[in-house]
Amino acid sequence: MLIYGASGSVGTYAVQLAKYFGAQVTGVCGTANLELVTSLGADKVIDYTKEDFTKNGETYDVIFDAVGKGPFSGCMRSLKKEGIYLQAVAAPALMVRMRWTSMISSKKLIGGTATPETENLIYLKELVEAGKIKPVIDRRYPLEQTVEAHRYVEKGHKKGNVVITIL
Repeated sequence: MLIYGASGSVGTYAVQLAKYFGAQVTGVCGTANLELVTSLGADKVIDYTKEDFTKNGETYDVIFDAVGKGPFSGCMRSLKKEGIYLQAVAAPALMVRMRWTSMISSKKLIGGTATPETENLIYLKELVEAGKIKPVIDRRYPLEQTVEAHRYVEKGHKKGNVVITIL
């Protein structure tokens, strides 16, 4: 399994959950986050600033684009014939490409926002409480600094999550 955006808020959980369920994980992130993604359990980490994973000849059973920035055509080339492409960001143009590709290909493409189900959230909570997965928190901001928190997140270089504290 390849996870593009492995050091972000969704990606850090994706790496840990994939490992928990026994997947061989390749994480893709920037130079500053290589160590973090390795510490989360990734078997291999690719620095997207130095290597284009879509051109290294490797193919994957599953590619998960956690940030919506992976090169779609390259991802399709790097996906095995019966592979699954997962997209966490539901951009309209991408959804159209995914729908078209799934009609002419044996690959399975899934995208959009998941509907949270109580039992799944409880299961995740239990994994966190048992220490099986760990939240990654980059920074905490008090409620009155929410604007600054958004500015930081919008720069696109946070590690894991940014938390707003309410006291």
